[in-house]
Amino acid sequence: MAKAAAKTAATASPSAERRPALAGRTVSATGVKVEVLPPAQRISLRAPEASVAALSKALGLTLPRQPKTSASKGGRTALWLGPDEWLVIDEAGKDPLADCAKVSALHSSVGISHRNIAISVTGPAAEAAINSGCPQDLSLEVFPVGAASRTILGKAEIVLSRTADEAFRVECWRSFSDYVFTFLSEGARDAAG
Repeated sequence: MAKAAAKTAATASPSAERRPALAGRTVSATGVKVEVLPPAQRISLRAPEASVAALSKALGLTLPRQPKTSASKGGRTALWLGPDEWLVIDEAGKDPLADCAKVSALHSSVGISHRNIAISVTGPAAEAAINSGCPQDLSLEVFPVGAASRTILGKAEIVLSRTADEAFRVECWRSFSDYVFTFLSEGARDAAG
């Protein structure tokens, strides 16, 4: 028996485990915390106006149609990025790509779960930490809870959303994640000082 188990182990194909970028990284400073969020399912969705109702039904939430807005339901969020473009994030373990595949209306949905990571910036100094490298006005009056936009942080493109009065979600490409996390960490330290 031991020989059979050893032979099976020796002939088994090697496997690789994908580890999330920056997994477990957290920085705290007075009034602000920056941390990498757990992996989520994401799609980039493009569709004409005529397809929005069918896609909304399949995704289980109404796709937002106004600039700088988002919609959330049941652990799934859709961020408006353009007149025919959304970033859909599912943190409930469901697959939005599979949901869109059932829709026959004209659209393009592309899985980008491994391309992006998310970083949370929370606390009373969160706005100041992000504004250390983002030119947008992030005051509650201009960028309220639920607001979302594609913008920049330093030299990196990000998608920014406000999830609560003192909480933001920063989405960026994995290849820029160390830069974005470090930039936000420095911004947090500056905002605390």
